[in-house]
Amino acid sequence: MAGDLELRGYQEEVVERALRGENTIIWLPTGSGKTRAAVYVAKKHLESTPGAKVVVLVNKVHLVVQLYTKEFEPHLGRDYTLVPVSGDSKEKDFFGPVLKDSDVVICTAQILYNAMTNMEEAKHVELSDITLLIIDECHNTHKESVYNKVMACYVEKKLKRELPLPQILGLTASPGTGGAKVLEKAVDHVLEICANLDSAIVSTKNYVSELKQKVPRPVKTFDIVEKRLADPLRDHLKCMMEMIHEYMNIPPDFNLRACGTQEYEADVVILEQDGVRQNNRLLAQCALHLRQYNDALLINDTLRMMDAYRSLKEFYENKSTTAIDGTDIFLVGLFEENRVELKKLAGDPRYENPKMGMLETTLLKQFGPNVKSKGILFSKTRKSIYCLKDWVLGNEALREAGIKAAILTGAGNGITHMTQLKQADTIRDFREDKVNLLISTSVAEEGLDIPECNLVVRYGLLTNEIAQLQAGGRARAKESRYSVVADKGGKEVRRELTNECLEKLSIEAIARVQEMSIPEFRSKITELQKEAVIFRKMTEAGKREKRSRNSAASVQLLCRNCLTVVARGCDIKLLDDVHYVNVNPDFKKHYRVGGEVMIGKSFEDWEPGRTINCSTCNQDWGFEMKYKKIALLPNVAIKKLALATPQGTTTVKKWKDVPFTVEDFNLEEYCQDHLPDLFD
Repeated sequence: MAGDLELRGYQEEVVERALRGENTIIWLPTGSGKTRAAVYVAKKHLESTPGAKVVVLVNKVHLVVQLYTKEFEPHLGRDYTLVPVSGDSKEKDFFGPVLKDSDVVICTAQILYNAMTNMEEAKHVELSDITLLIIDECHNTHKESVYNKVMACYVEKKLKRELPLPQILGLTASPGTGGAKVLEKAVDHVLEICANLDSAIVSTKNYVSELKQKVPRPVKTFDIVEKRLADPLRDHLKCMMEMIHEYMNIPPDFNLRACGTQEYEADVVILEQDGVRQNNRLLAQCALHLRQYNDALLINDTLRMMDAYRSLKEFYENKSTTAIDGTDIFLVGLFEENRVELKKLAGDPRYENPKMGMLETTLLKQFGPNVKSKGILFSKTRKSIYCLKDWVLGNEALREAGIKAAILTGAGNGITHMTQLKQADTIRDFREDKVNLLISTSVAEEGLDIPECNLVVRYGLLTNEIAQLQAGGRARAKESRYSVVADKGGKEVRRELTNECLEKLSIEAIARVQEMSIPEFRSKITELQKEAVIFRKMTEAGKREKRSRNSAASVQLLCRNCLTVVARGCDIKLLDDVHYVNVNPDFKKHYRVGGEVMIGKSFEDWEPGRTINCSTCNQDWGFEMKYKKIALLPNVAIKKLALATPQGTTTVKKWKDVPFTVEDFNLEEYCQDHLPDLFD
């Protein structure tokens, strides 16, 4: 098959500079064959470069196998050695030898970065070991992304003239504007992406008509509904929220924005953090519960009223039956007093969400008993797509129209995540017409090998212009339709129209960058790279200073829910650069274990045990893990804890942000301290 790797005219045009060995970013729309162009560049590189080593980076695990089986192996597998490497494969632990013995390696960016920073001979890789580095969805090369960490190493070596370095080939459907609203700032963003990738951005100029013919734009419609004249469920929920506002004594200088908005959610998140920092459990818990009420309002605005009620009911069912203080008694009591009325209001068909009716109409325009259609329904959260699937399955008109729906979410370990195998099965069923409607989160916008659709519906979504463009790119069948279902004058419509303007702004910004002379472009890129190196060094110095601010022993760890002191910073150790575990045997006094954790895949050195919950308030903390079949270690989530430092109490989202240094876990020391019988 290697011989039939033919390119279209626009693909030949965009690979010209890459074939000359230049660093380039290929900018082509979704579905136009960017990856096929990259395979062609890789093939020519392998044929012409002595000792060639090609590494293909992806930013999602499922894309490793997809790019290997669908693109690279069919065209290069006959003549070259190709190896896919992901976190699930044993090759990741011997990445150095794997690269040495292979011609092409396809892996996640994290795998390569781990190999670059790990000095063990079996794992270590230098950038100089690679001759061509292909970066898929390269618009993600910014800020703290792993792509940017890899390229930061590249840029520093380039500026120090530490050669050789690999040729770079980036692939993107759109670099976006980086949030810029004016052309000058959008140009700066495109230049920043180019600087991070040390590459020029290329697109077709001579084959635009061929490209448009190959990738037609869908017909876009705004399927608008009038807002509900009355919404008694929303009114009742807001009334309950007002009662909580009065009970919690919100600081007079803190202004909460309107209920039922993302802005309100941001406000109560801050209030919860303030409550924890002030050791004010009343404020923290009320804010936590208000977030759940706000979620219910957002669900009520997007989905069925009963979905909103169930969301709140599930939260209170999962709350501890153990009341810590009067705050718990008030909050749980408030819901229980109103439960019957809320359920009654949620079940009243007179006030049902009109957007659901419009969504039904939109789907029925494309689907029918004798109509062959494929569609993707995009929604924001995992919770919403499960609700939508439940609605589709229970809708008689949609069933009679022959709609067979399935859910597609991101890979992961949570209950609502999908395994890679389940993802692949779902997409195969979609390709084979066993399923004709995918209900998906953003996972289907980017990268996944999904067949052409004649309908894409964006439902209750607020995203940036890149995600909007990629979602629209899924509707590639002839006379396909792209629908936005939204309230009249709602924020979804405003965002969609804004994104259309930003897409045009991005195109204009790219044109400006491409018009620059080579000396001007290179000068700007080098200046941005030097600034980025200085900024990274200053940021890292700030992090080091923060970590050295306190000794680990001086920091207490508190349950974030009941504010009980449960551990000290010195009890925490870093295991295999990934897991933060508590090695103090006294920690067991503070938690009780629950059911077995099921992750759906195996790991080389450890296996999950049972869940752990605070023995005082039943807050979930994480799970026990058995390491090397010897040590049973509590693996704790920092977002479930608060940190009491000499400077005051604080919270962090990730362990890497704690204000003390976490030492590495040492198995031998642990066994000597906790399992001395092993050494008798």
